[in-house]
Amino acid sequence: MRNLTIPLASLLLCVVAPNFFAADQSEFESTLTKVGQQVPEFGWTTLDGQNFDAKTLHGKVVLVNFFATWCGPCMEEMPHLQKDIFQKFKDKNFVMVSIGREHNETELKEFRKKREFTIPIAADPERKIYSRFATQYIPRNYVIAADGKIAFQSVGYNQEEFKQMLNVIDKELKKAGTK
Repeated sequence: MRNLTIPLASLLLCVVAPNFFAADQSEFESTLTKVGQQVPEFGWTTLDGQNFDAKTLHGKVVLVNFFATWCGPCMEEMPHLQKDIFQKFKDKNFVMVSIGREHNETELKEFRKKREFTIPIAADPERKIYSRFATQYIPRNYVIAADGKIAFQSVGYNQEEFKQMLNVIDKELKKAGTK
């Protein structure tokens, strides 16, 4: 009888790899937009009562962030959105909003006050805005260029991808004539 010893690394690859690739495939399939395409029509009203839509956004670089207060990676990302993006670019030709997926205004006002965020936040209790971009998974970020096309999109939070997003925002602001 032959010895059918399988190296441990090969066995792990067979067990772990399908799950790893299934998660990546699932994220891909849940994304309804692509970089380079025109952003879907949408609008929002911030907790402070500011209204935004395609007309008010035209010519501006926009960051749309989808989050939930119960989401660990979202909560890890939010302070970086506040400090490294909103504070850095708020006085430029830039608009940012963090949209609370499945949250109402009351919940988000309490959250914003407790966390002391100044980021513009909007509620999306029924996923009406979110459903134009994706079917599942947060956090999600979309950088929209001044021409209304998606310049960057991401799912989840990691520092390397966040740095890439910062670079895209900076590049798009320079293209739009804002340094």
